[in-house]
Amino acid sequence: MRKRVLVTGGARGVGAAIVTHLASAGFDVDFTFRNSADEAEALIAALKASAPDARVTAHPLDLSETGSLDIFAEALEDEAYWGLVHNAGQSYDVLAAMMAQDKAEAAMQVNFWSLTRLAKSVLRGMIRARGGRIVVIGSVAALQGNPGNAAYAASKGALLSYCRTLAVESAKRGITVNYVAPGFIDTEMMAPYAAYRAKMETQIPAGRFAAPGDVAALVGFLVGPGAGYVTGAVLPVDGGLSAMLGVHR
Repeated sequence: MRKRVLVTGGARGVGAAIVTHLASAGFDVDFTFRNSADEAEALIAALKASAPDARVTAHPLDLSETGSLDIFAEALEDEAYWGLVHNAGQSYDVLAAMMAQDKAEAAMQVNFWSLTRLAKSVLRGMIRARGGRIVVIGSVAALQGNPGNAAYAASKGALLSYCRTLAVESAKRGITVNYVAPGFIDTEMMAPYAAYRAKMETQIPAGRFAAPGDVAALVGFLVGPGAGYVTGAVLPVDGGLSAMLGVHR
């Protein structure tokens, strides 16, 4: 029987790479999207050709709308999901002293609170099945201070603390919970920084941005059978960025 995984924010970028990797690895995949209906349709069409045995379903969902999120999450309680991959995220870059409360809370809702609501629902089926995988796409921003990242980093830091606690609480039930911390990834989100890319890459030990597939491959391992004893882990995918002292000679 094919196992089923739910991916948030799966229509493009890293999310699409994760959906593609999981479908190709033999999983049935549900994914959510907000404003990417065309991309979602194109992804499903592509996977029908490349992974015809996989059942891939797209769900329009705005994670910032708590009412819609509650309705969606309640429907999950009677479903059987092997995995939940929380990839959806919302950026908000501003100096801490200039932070707007409403914008910071909006980022926290999408990045953090939406995960807690979805996890609460899918965990019921995982507990009944005595097994499951939860993978959260966080950020190295939660591990290292960076000017202008206060609100975003706080939301990703909340995810980290939540994942570690949930990992401890659910380990005896055969459920693993892990935190993936990407650095700079070559997606549309980095477009505003195109003029600085060459300089930014010189600051990364590996000398390049990550490809979406670099993150997807790690997620595939964590969702798969070989990661049953890996839980509560924080796994940077950043080319050595978070391992490096931030002072350069």
